[in-house]
Amino acid sequence: MDSDGDGIGDLDGIRQRLDHLVELGVGALWLSPIFASPMADFGYDVADYCAIDPLFGDMAAFDALLTEAHGRGLKLLLDFVPNHSSDQHPWFAESRSSRDNPRRDWYIWHDPAPDGGPPNNWQSNFGGSAWTLDEATGQYYHHAFLAAQPDLNWRNPAVRAAMADTLRFWLDKGVDGFRVDVIWHLIKDAGLRDNPPNPGYAPGQPDIQRYLQLHSADQPEVHEVIAELRGVIEEYDGRLLIGEIYLPLERLMTYYGQDNAGVHLPFNFQLIQAPWHAGGIAALIDEYEAALPPGGWPNWVLSNHDQPRIAARVGEAQARIAAMLLLTLRGTPTLYYGDEIGIADVTILPDQAQDPAAINEPGASFNRDRARSPMQWSPDPGGGFSNGEPWLPLTTDWQTRNVASQADEDASMLALHRALLRLRQAEPTLRSGDYRRVDAGEGLLAYRRGPTIAVVLNLSSEARALTLPTGWQDADILLTASGADLARVPDMLPGDEGLVLRLPEMAA
Repeated sequence: MDSDGDGIGDLDGIRQRLDHLVELGVGALWLSPIFASPMADFGYDVADYCAIDPLFGDMAAFDALLTEAHGRGLKLLLDFVPNHSSDQHPWFAESRSSRDNPRRDWYIWHDPAPDGGPPNNWQSNFGGSAWTLDEATGQYYHHAFLAAQPDLNWRNPAVRAAMADTLRFWLDKGVDGFRVDVIWHLIKDAGLRDNPPNPGYAPGQPDIQRYLQLHSADQPEVHEVIAELRGVIEEYDGRLLIGEIYLPLERLMTYYGQDNAGVHLPFNFQLIQAPWHAGGIAALIDEYEAALPPGGWPNWVLSNHDQPRIAARVGEAQARIAAMLLLTLRGTPTLYYGDEIGIADVTILPDQAQDPAAINEPGASFNRDRARSPMQWSPDPGGGFSNGEPWLPLTTDWQTRNVASQADEDASMLALHRALLRLRQAEPTLRSGDYRRVDAGEGLLAYRRGPTIAVVLNLSSEARALTLPTGWQDADILLTASGADLARVPDMLPGDEGLVLRLPEMAA
């Protein structure tokens, strides 16, 4: 929420909406970057890791938010962006000032190739080469994203020490943990070798897909760095480290680390990326559960700030099924703001685009602005988000798709999320019970959580015959995805419907 009328959400605005989070039933709040920044990439270009950007408030506003969140029983996590800084950070100003500056090696510099071009073929995630020539010193610097976001050199012990101190600054304030941005990027190939061509690349795809990212990310030495970060976290009681990682499953699992020396939760984005049908979803859950290392705790994500929202991908009816899935699977769920009221796609006209990735590559398949539109609180002007003009458009149905309008509707998307989270809190087996898939029939996903709770989901719009284990037909229905009041478990599960059941003691 925007508290000062400039159209941009801020810390005081978040503080004013903490009651919503309590009523929703979540346990923690994760903030996108709030640090001092020129905002070339909306805060993911940090100019001071220990200062609040005036756009969002000041340190007093942050302290007030943290205090009030803790007072309401909420944890607060920050977004830590260690792979790169802003080119306006004092570290980079020193680094680029001369080749012999003590901070030169804090970033990744290299001489031009023999033809004067970039040192290798690495591509930026935001289009074009991942190298920019600094005319004054005659060397290129590496940036995995914008040229305004130079990559730090995490092979340098001084960089690691400075970043460890940054974490301690916030942990000393009482922050409960961090989501670490692009953590698999922190270490690059020491020899800066070219990436191999991607045999699956097709013209028109983003530049980053031209080559396989074999040498520019996910290097073996990154796990040593993450172990050091985890060590800082372990200096404090009850703190959490989450890693943003887009990698195949077998590589993702390595980020739990040996002997719990990795991140607590390597973000699991499988549900974001998977086709939405029962067989495929069931298979990926089984595969993920089987791949977890000893002691590895699962986690699930449906939407985030870089990907299309769940309701935009599967439609509103199936978004209800997705919510039931997310909040009843084993592990820690992460709920993206606005999904609890079913925000879907937002139309962003060309002159409204602010996402630098979409601006740099106009043919990109997704403009991230469409997943970042303001939260819709009420049917008031600005959706209750701002008294001014919101920084991005609202949905076309914002006057009805908002928290106030859904709060008193028994079958609203908001009511479903509140009911699921209440149930999760009331039923210990939903928080810690094991997961066992059950065959319930074509088009259906069914599973048990511990000995007492079962979930049956219809991932299609067509009614499906239920083939349930012995005793399941006599189960008590705790919750339906549609909000329908069913007296007993039906023989045919309607399309877009889901059930959470309490099983009788003798159920198979």
